[in-house]
Amino acid sequence: MRRPRLALVPGEPAGVGPELCVAALAREWDADLVVFGDGDTLRRAAEATGQPIPELIPHDAPADVPGVRLVEYRNARPARLGEADPANACAVIAALTAAADACLSGACDGLVTGPVHKAAINDGGIPYTGTTGLLARHAGRDVVMMLANDIVRVALATTHLPLREVADAIDAPLLERVVRILHAALRRDFGRAHPVIAVLGLNPHAGEDGHLGREELDVIAPLLERLRTVDGFDLRGPLPADTAFLPARLAGYDAVLAMYHDQGLPVLKYSGFEQAVNLTLGLPYPRVAVDHGTALDLAGRGTADPSSLFAAIATCTQLAGRRAEGIAA
Repeated sequence: MRRPRLALVPGEPAGVGPELCVAALAREWDADLVVFGDGDTLRRAAEATGQPIPELIPHDAPADVPGVRLVEYRNARPARLGEADPANACAVIAALTAAADACLSGACDGLVTGPVHKAAINDGGIPYTGTTGLLARHAGRDVVMMLANDIVRVALATTHLPLREVADAIDAPLLERVVRILHAALRRDFGRAHPVIAVLGLNPHAGEDGHLGREELDVIAPLLERLRTVDGFDLRGPLPADTAFLPARLAGYDAVLAMYHDQGLPVLKYSGFEQAVNLTLGLPYPRVAVDHGTALDLAGRGTADPSSLFAAIATCTQLAGRRAEGIAA
């Protein structure tokens, strides 16, 4: 079985993404990396941070030519480290889309993405709410965002919603779709034959039997019971969020499903932010991203921590390998 081939997209050219990618290219991996982006930006990031950079060669160069394959998407203007430029938004989105196309076509086996500057892309005239949504629309799939580190995996029923809108968004069709995508991903990508999923309640104390809200009684609990009875899913909950993350309880779960962004992610980030990664479940290919932003204030200083990108590459390599084994079987 051949080594996985991963598409690597640095993201915002003025942030830390390019220099983190340079650090990754200097390491040995159990996968071949193909970079989608602007080669000059990578070279300048390497020079600014004093890092060596391998030879960047065209992606269609003969196999016996040494170097890192580059699918070139040139920026409209040279990136100035620390200053996101909306003029380069088109190049950023084009690189992401081309990398996704490579994964859909089978030319690449997985996608690893660096941080993207949402405001710069929107200011560049491209409506953009996040890479997860972009990739979901591009593939025509429903997806689930899950963040993970060595301690816990946390999937989200809702993502970037104002808190006052979350309760209205939590309904049975949404939760069923999210649970099914999460359950399938834990089986296929993480090798859990019978996944155990902890499902958090929406309200404090999981509603306290209806005294602190009825979403658990009216929506969450009936849906979980149906999926247990009809599909045999092992779903624990709805659980109070304030005790579900106790270490003794986490040991019995394969993942935790939080109802909203700040219900689950602060715990994950506290338990290991540097090694955390962001996964998009439900795509036809594995996609793993760093769990941090563009850090414009750190760009070019050589002090940005590459741990999350390294973890993303390692995780995507593992997921791509498992999918290949599943296809071969």
